Amino acid sequence: MDIKCTEKELFVFKKIAHAAEELGVPAYVIGGFVRDKLLGRATKDADIVCVGDGIQLAHKVAERFHPKPTVSFFKNFGTAQIKLRHFYEEHPGEVDHSHLTGENNNEEEQTNLDLPHTAEGLGGAELNETVPEKSSLEIEFVGARKESYRYHSRNPEVVPGTLKDDQDRRDFTINAMAISLNAADYGKLIDPFNGLLDLEKKIIQTPLDPGQTFSDDPLRMMRAVRFASQLKFTIAPATFQSIKDHAERIRIISQERITEELNKILLSEKPSIGFDLLYQSGLLHIIFPQLVDLAGAEYIDGLGHKDNFYHTLQVVDNISRHTNDLWLRWAALLHDIGKPATKKFEKGHGWTFHGHEVVGGRMVPRLFAKLKLPQNEKLRFVRKLVELHLRPISLTKENITDSAIRRLLFDAGDDIDALMLLCEADITSKNKQKVIRFLENFELVRLRLKEVEEKDRIRNWQPPITGEIIMDIFGLSPCKIVGDLKNAIREAILDGEIDNTYDAAYDFMMKKAAEIGLQVVNRNAAGK
Repeated sequence: MDIKCTEKELFVFKKIAHAAEELGVPAYVIGGFVRDKLLGRATKDADIVCVGDGIQLAHKVAERFHPKPTVSFFKNFGTAQIKLRHFYEEHPGEVDHSHLTGENNNEEEQTNLDLPHTAEGLGGAELNETVPEKSSLEIEFVGARKESYRYHSRNPEVVPGTLKDDQDRRDFTINAMAISLNAADYGKLIDPFNGLLDLEKKIIQTPLDPGQTFSDDPLRMMRAVRFASQLKFTIAPATFQSIKDHAERIRIISQERITEELNKILLSEKPSIGFDLLYQSGLLHIIFPQLVDLAGAEYIDGLGHKDNFYHTLQVVDNISRHTNDLWLRWAALLHDIGKPATKKFEKGHGWTFHGHEVVGGRMVPRLFAKLKLPQNEKLRFVRKLVELHLRPISLTKENITDSAIRRLLFDAGDDIDALMLLCEADITSKNKQKVIRFLENFELVRLRLKEVEEKDRIRNWQPPITGEIIMDIFGLSPCKIVGDLKNAIREAILDGEIDNTYDAAYDFMMKKAAEIGLQVVNRNAAGK
């Protein structure tokens, strides 16, 4: 495998190497940065571990930049962070600095970061050299440490340790690799657990006993699934069995941390990998039982329904091919969440899920609250799409009226395009001809939506006569009559009974008012 660093990253590593040498502490790049560079993945953060005081090293490194970046540090944890803003160009050129053979038999391999190994050779960039503009790099510093855990907490007792101690405590072999920034062996890959080999074989496994690893920090089970989903790797059999064995331990992890991992899985290129692993491991049964309720197919009189869990995963994958929008992916994940509560078998007809979109919409706020997801417009967006996801399908039938199109445009508003995308993703039939036919019908619906929108301008529309105007004209205070008149005007326009104009709405309002005996008290309020 090749390890590629940009020239600007090398520039920073020179600074760190100088600072570490001045303090007399060994320093290493470790973890995700090494993994992602070996995989050729983009990364904008780097972890530095030193056998010494990580906070002191961070301050010493900061002094070597102009302007000097702020050092954020946390004494209780012994960590510090420097953010080098405007550091990466929009499309940084990459330089191939080494080639790793991959034949790692627990030996220390050389990964040349294009810098000489002598202290004098590290000179390259002068002290206080200005950082190249247009970039951003986050560097976290920590002292090497040894950890021990108590059974009912994932917060470890930490003591200073060696590099080996620090690598022993890492979650997975592919995250335990380090590259030396020290003059004597600058650029050397230190890989005690054959992480490089696991990268090549696309395997996720723990450096030490998986049972101890997951018992110590159960969040690592979610991380194993997340890395498998993001990287399309396989979790080693012994490691996966250990996740099954220790799934209950996930209960000691905070909901915020669990949801953070769920979001990362959902943002994977193919989220179904992660959610299937969560299901197979038993983790999903604990952290998201409502999704598990979708699993399985039931048969009566030879009539069955599809497995709505795996259908849902396919819908999520379908929509993920078209958008990185996290909340649209959440809508896909939850679009059929109301089916278990509405499932019925009708003799002679089969299985039905009548009203599952309404029930599902009502479930969304409760699920968002439990999962500690935003209680704002994100929730409202997801709920809206869950409640409306069947509407465009009904419009694929023949002879659909402009009124039905208007109502969908009005109810969906600016989210109509997202809704149509979700509905198209919801087509998961194995019958290719059926899929083609459905997609062609959806294209016709898109054309109808465009035609009606251009003609009636109904998206995000409000009736031309407001409640305030109604109250002024008839001398009313806020009451049911005002709401009834306003709703009647809106429904008449949406049904195509009257034109979407002020005059047509006014005349309709006066007719309805006369029917219930309302008298005009301020005709001037109408502007007539």
